[in-house]
Amino acid sequence: MADVTLMMEIEDTAARLGIALSHLNFDSIRLPAGEDFGITSDDEDVYGDEKLEFDAGEFGNIIVVDDIPVVPPEKFEKLESVIRKIYGAVGVIKDGGFWMPVDPQTQKTLGYCFIEYNTPQEAELAKERAHGRNLDKTHVFNVTMFDDFDRLMKVPDEWAPPEVQPYTPGENLQKWLADEKARDQFVIRAGSETEVLWNDARQLKPDPVHVRQDWTESFVQWSPLGTYLATFHRQGAAIWGGASTFNQLMRYAHPQVSLIDFSPGEKYLVTCSCHETSNPLDANKVVVNIFNVRAGKMMRNFKGTTNDFLTGLGDLPLWPAFKWGGGKDDKYFARMGKNLISVYETETFSLIDKKSIKVENVADFSWSPTEPILALFVPELGGGNQPARVSLVQIPGKEELRQKNLFNVSDCEMYWQSNGDYLAVKLDRYTRTKKNTYTGFELFCIKERDIPIEVFELNNKNDKIIAFAWEPNGHRFAVIHGEAPKAYISFYSVRGANNTSRVSKLTTLKRKNVNALFWSPTGRFIILAGLRNIHGQLEFYNVDELETMVAGDHFMCTDIEWDPTGRYVATSVASVHEMENGFNIWSFNGKLLYRILKDHFFQFSWRPRPPTFLSPEKEEEIAKNLKKYSKKYEAEDQDMTMLSSEQERERRRMLKEEWEKWVSEWRRLHDEERVVRQELKDGEASDEEEEYEAKEVAVEEIVETEEDIITFKYDQE
Repeated sequence: MADVTLMMEIEDTAARLGIALSHLNFDSIRLPAGEDFGITSDDEDVYGDEKLEFDAGEFGNIIVVDDIPVVPPEKFEKLESVIRKIYGAVGVIKDGGFWMPVDPQTQKTLGYCFIEYNTPQEAELAKERAHGRNLDKTHVFNVTMFDDFDRLMKVPDEWAPPEVQPYTPGENLQKWLADEKARDQFVIRAGSETEVLWNDARQLKPDPVHVRQDWTESFVQWSPLGTYLATFHRQGAAIWGGASTFNQLMRYAHPQVSLIDFSPGEKYLVTCSCHETSNPLDANKVVVNIFNVRAGKMMRNFKGTTNDFLTGLGDLPLWPAFKWGGGKDDKYFARMGKNLISVYETETFSLIDKKSIKVENVADFSWSPTEPILALFVPELGGGNQPARVSLVQIPGKEELRQKNLFNVSDCEMYWQSNGDYLAVKLDRYTRTKKNTYTGFELFCIKERDIPIEVFELNNKNDKIIAFAWEPNGHRFAVIHGEAPKAYISFYSVRGANNTSRVSKLTTLKRKNVNALFWSPTGRFIILAGLRNIHGQLEFYNVDELETMVAGDHFMCTDIEWDPTGRYVATSVASVHEMENGFNIWSFNGKLLYRILKDHFFQFSWRPRPPTFLSPEKEEEIAKNLKKYSKKYEAEDQDMTMLSSEQERERRRMLKEEWEKWVSEWRRLHDEERVVRQELKDGEASDEEEEYEAKEVAVEEIVETEEDIITFKYDQE
């Protein structure tokens, strides 16, 4: 408005002086040095070092691409076409959203350009994908968000050594493991609220640690060793840590992330998004990023269609898209493609030997939990002319350790024992007529010489296999077979004489209403469960003694999870049901400790524990001297019991005092009303019912009177 007013004054002055403004060349006018006649210049040179401020986030959809070629006008169109092709693959560039500044003297480009997208998410993704990308041998894209320029412009022209900050140690992320009561933590989600709690079994209730509203936009996920808690957000994922504070430790930019997966040793985080791109020419619907967890740096990026990542549930990619191998060292990860297995090593994040393992018609693969050994399954080819096979391949040498040809196979599932000692291969085979199938097992004994294979079948090989589960760190496994709801549970051992592998049946439980198996992390105990449509039948079973400890139920139970120590187990009802939402905590032998109901409850997860640092010899020594070590904890338990008893006695004493006070008050009122009661009883003073004679007196009362007029004719007489 001020500019309009000023221009009107100039026009009035020119008219008064008889000057035609249309004939003036304003660019030729030069004011005397140091004189502005009160007119503020908009020339940026006038501002000098004056501080410029930008509204944070106002230009979030604009990126600046630096280190592009400096070219003359005749190459403008070609350079723009190349840059648009690269950056247009990420998202839609707005109309007029590409600007490449030009030097007014040489008419050449200045070596950078501005690109404006429809959304800030597309701009962030463009920065992630293109920053550091080679355009040619001499040009590497340097991509910056336009919003970052405010920060960059504050960098001084002259370098100054940074101020040395005193060292302040960060929070010990493993501090929670040193809990004086040896408790475990768990996290729950109900509605928009997330809670981390201690399992205080002695007090028969959870002890709150951290509560936060809207902490995540979907689920939360612990890392495999329990160090981090991951949350999901529109702009990416974040990890949090600590015993109680749960401060944010790192963020990982990945717009619309929906799935994450940690490597076994927590060194790397895999994030995945699966959504329609705003660019119709971009068919890459799935984006998978691999980050260094502690540094937050993206180490490798993969993208493609859902078919490239093998479609899983609904329209999501099969997850995890990459399977980690090599144990806790996080050395290798692999994915399956059409007729190949691509194995990458994490030192360079490239393919081993720069090529994939070609396996025609490969259908499934899995890693040993402790060693870099791949198990591959290839189904029959050529109508059965080429048999199916299971192969064990050593990485990184890609040496085939063992192969077994399999005939008449319709389906295969592979189950590794937690120590990698055994691999169970469940095979569904066709009968001779090809009309029906039956099930058998092939057990690979990995740690024995030449990897011998044990073959066994159920007594009734036509039984359907409902569930299979190895005992953690053990040599036993359990199988649910038959037809629900009255199924059979059989227990087997693969340990024979002289530590040789030989399958032997331990026992079979008949006609059980169960469909799931849950071994304790320490072995020995197992829960036989009937989930979902079987309405929560639970049987706590001791496999050492081959006996049921207790049978119970948790109505409508949907999930069961042991705590990492094997002392307690949680059963929960997620909000897929309209009622009984919440969780129960049980002891290992089936005693219900406490129950928590939560509206809109949908997630329960124990915080994992890292492996013990004790050697097997030390663990064996502790087991032998358990009575010696247990005295300390027995004394603590006794003190806790006495304290609980004292607290209970105090609670009862207070209740008794409250009751006596209440009775005393009513007696006082009763005495005060004695005269009134005597008057109502015609002078009788006693309150004892036995001193009065009860009589029944009938009292008639006219409730309603109605008159009707009746017409009477005399001649009818």
